[in-house]
Amino acid sequence: MRLRHYFLLAWSIIDPVYFFLSRLNYLDRTEEKAAIFRVRLTRYKGREVVLADGTKIKKNDVLIKIHLYNVRLLKELQHIENDVKKAVILYKKVKESLPYLALYVHQHKNNREIKGIIGITMINKGCERLGFEPHAISSRPYKWIKQLALYPIYLLSKSEIPRGSKRPDPLYLFISKDSLLKKYRIHNHLMEESPLIETKKVMTGVQQCQTKMVKP
Repeated sequence: MRLRHYFLLAWSIIDPVYFFLSRLNYLDRTEEKAAIFRVRLTRYKGREVVLADGTKIKKNDVLIKIHLYNVRLLKELQHIENDVKKAVILYKKVKESLPYLALYVHQHKNNREIKGIIGITMINKGCERLGFEPHAISSRPYKWIKQLALYPIYLLSKSEIPRGSKRPDPLYLFISKDSLLKKYRIHNHLMEESPLIETKKVMTGVQQCQTKMVKP
């Protein structure tokens, strides 16, 4: 437990440097605490993938790559001993973040070029219910590098270090842009009610009321 604490402390110091070097962005600076993703544009370098809705992801297609905000997430989960409860909380946080991701993609200046969303994870349970499709990483060297990078995070996410079990393989997670916007309340380029939009509407209403109250 003490080792885990020191690891998270060191990671908290390193994370801002990693954030800068990785060219990551928050979905919305004003909603930094609301969403658990950090993102960046990337060009896909793997084999062609055909998603369930017919979208073809080809080499050099433009995608939004999502990164879980792991250091923050692990800090929030470190005092929870039950792995099932951890998984439920993680699922909920990801689900709550997806409308923010949809809005980010919808408003992005490269919206027309973006084909979909990609992530890489060792923890993929429940991803299909969120609309993501898992696909194997075809490049062995790249898979090995990602396994090496993600395995410490995988271990930290567990209450106890698994013994004798096979190290899980990292997987790609994909969702097409159209599926994301449809599933998370954007239809025909119009944003339906979402927690972010609703919050901004409420704040606008409050500001209007305050303006009326101060008028002579």
